[in-house]
Amino acid sequence: MAHSGVHKDRGELRIHENLDELGTDLAEYIAELSEASVKERGVFAIAISGGSLIGLMGKLCEAPYNKTVDWAKWYIFWADERVVAKTHADSNYKLAKDGLLSKVPVVPSHVNSINDSVSAEEAADDYEFHVRQLVKTRTINVSDISDCPKFDLILLGMGSDGHVASLFPNHPVLDEKDEWVTFITDSPKSPPERITFTLPVINSASNVVVVVTGESKAEAVHLAIDDAGADCLSLPARLVQPTKGKLAWFLDKLAASKLDGSQFSE
Repeated sequence: MAHSGVHKDRGELRIHENLDELGTDLAEYIAELSEASVKERGVFAIAISGGSLIGLMGKLCEAPYNKTVDWAKWYIFWADERVVAKTHADSNYKLAKDGLLSKVPVVPSHVNSINDSVSAEEAADDYEFHVRQLVKTRTINVSDISDCPKFDLILLGMGSDGHVASLFPNHPVLDEKDEWVTFITDSPKSPPERITFTLPVINSASNVVVVVTGESKAEAVHLAIDDAGADCLSLPARLVQPTKGKLAWFLDKLAASKLDGSQFSE
């Protein structure tokens, strides 16, 4: 790894020479969290996002992880999803199924995808109801400081505009405090209709990992992590700050190229 350190208030930074090294480190990190969670709770409740993240998780499908990870204990959720058919090219479910889930022995009934036959608002309500049922049975843990679900791991990417999940800059859903899952119909990126976890749910997780690669995202990484003044305060990625959980950033050197090195310790 090129660099690993802890930022004074923005979590752990893991900076990698290239995507291959990042993918190897990410797979090991997820496998370790899975093992610890299964040992402690008997299950591993993980929420994933879309984009390049799935490809970077690909080493989990390879040895040793395809055999050593206790895949039957995984319960998989989506931190955000596009309101399209599950077979549609824009579906985060399809992306994960094709790139990851079809290659490892997860239990089909543990894969919690959205209802793709209803409106965005109904899909969000339906997904929140489903998550609430699994919190009741403690398949998903519950936060000890709110009633929010406490996922074992929420894995996020980040856009060059600093968006995470489907929480976009200056969007009213950033202020949503009560709902666990909400919807938007005006995403600045296509497709416009999406459902997304809200910030209270993301920030209640035991572990949040944000994976960012490429030079086009270097400025957003700088604003999300460094003390960059008032500019950065409304950036969705900046608002990811687990209340009691752990935050880790997995970056390649290009995405980390504008970081202020004085802010973190080895």
